[in-house]
Amino acid sequence: MEEGESRTDSGAGPRIVRVGTHALKPGSTTQLSTRLAQHRGQHKSGGGNHRGSIFRLIVGSALIRQRGYEYSTWGVGNTAPREVRADEFRLECEVSKVIGAMPFLWLDIDDEPGAGSLRGYVERNAIALLSNFKKPPLDAQSSEWLGHHCDRERVRMSGLWNSNHVEEDYDPAFLDRIETLTRHAETAT
Repeated sequence: MEEGESRTDSGAGPRIVRVGTHALKPGSTTQLSTRLAQHRGQHKSGGGNHRGSIFRLIVGSALIRQRGYEYSTWGVGNTAPREVRADEFRLECEVSKVIGAMPFLWLDIDDEPGAGSLRGYVERNAIALLSNFKKPPLDAQSSEWLGHHCDRERVRMSGLWNSNHVEEDYDPAFLDRIETLTRHAETAT
């Protein structure tokens, strides 16, 4: 969720602006806490690594376009030398502030990593359900939403900080599945 982004058609409260998961490749040992830390950035320095987080990359690209910054190396390559990372540090800190201010919630789904995992099913279908990409808008993004400045059409048009699955239709059975999962989560706490 993101400050200033509210549900306008489907009820009250904050609008979901990003859906994600972790460990979708078989054998992956990535933990949720590790993945969230990659997105949110480093606590002590405030920096981060957009080359390890697509979320950071696209938020940074939106900041660059919104504020007229010059970062010719942003998003170039999977790694970068120390001097390039030092030049990008100020923007990495801004990205950390933007993402770090976003409240989040999670659904505990403890299954084996893999593309066919329940976590992957929930991610794909939640994105498809929430996306406004080439659909009549539901809970449309506000006119001030930073994502309007993103260099990716799928982000701008979907109203989500996601590119994958935004053009898909959700499985109607997903709504029943998510209701069951959230009921189970409520009784487990």
